[in-house]
Amino acid sequence: MAESPYLANHFLIAMPGLADPNFFHTVTYICEHDADGAMGLVINRPLDMRLDDVFEHMQLEASDPFIADLPVYQGGPVQPERGFILHQPLGQWEATMQVTEDTGVTASQDILAAMAEGRGPSRALVALGYAGWGAGQLEHEMAENAWLSGPADPRVIFDTPVEKRWEAAAALIGVDVKLLSGDAGHA
Repeated sequence: MAESPYLANHFLIAMPGLADPNFFHTVTYICEHDADGAMGLVINRPLDMRLDDVFEHMQLEASDPFIADLPVYQGGPVQPERGFILHQPLGQWEATMQVTEDTGVTASQDILAAMAEGRGPSRALVALGYAGWGAGQLEHEMAENAWLSGPADPRVIFDTPVEKRWEAAAALIGVDVKLLSGDAGHA
């Protein structure tokens, strides 16, 4: 079976030379990728905001202080006012994009209400905004040496300290990003 040219359920790891301030030293989890483009969530850019701030805005009260204290991430520069929850297990929510058998991205309020009540998914990353690429744009950026990619690992998303996610995602594919140059080489 041929390997898919698409990168859903992969990490995009920003190369050290990627100067775009939206993506400098980021790891982006690719949720969807096909001939029409790609969509992902940056998993290592916490905002100065906690989930309790989101609950307060929605007039919800968290039953668990641990859930209330979860960081909210800058998921990307597109639609920064819109919330997305990357989560495991998949569950049954109103607006979920299934990425893998047990991973989904939900953009409906029912999951946040369940989280506030302690009935949400066991693992969740809450993000505002997303990263998006038009048809062929991500492939072009990869050819220009802007990104590394490799299969995603939920441990990097949910268990690794945020400040170590960029290096940890690269280490999954055997790369030490601190040793990489930002210059593209062409023979």
